[in-house]
Amino acid sequence: MATPTTFWRLAGMSYTQYVTRAATALRNGLKEPAKSQALKNETFSYNAAAWEAGQSTGKKPVTKLAEAGL
Repeated sequence: MATPTTFWRLAGMSYTQYVTRAATALRNGLKEPAKSQALKNETFSYNAAAWEAGQSTGKKPVTKLAEAGL
């Protein structure tokens, strides 16, 4: 008997890849205005805190991971 496994593993994908593709397919199948709302909800932002002498000097928006030091 074959070992049970999930179909996304059989397809050679990671779970994250599977979820990303499924979410994209779902968003593409929506009609307006639900489609534009779903696309608006997928955006995100990232802020990095700047520190000097052990004190936070505020946050700055990061547009590239290289700017965040990652």
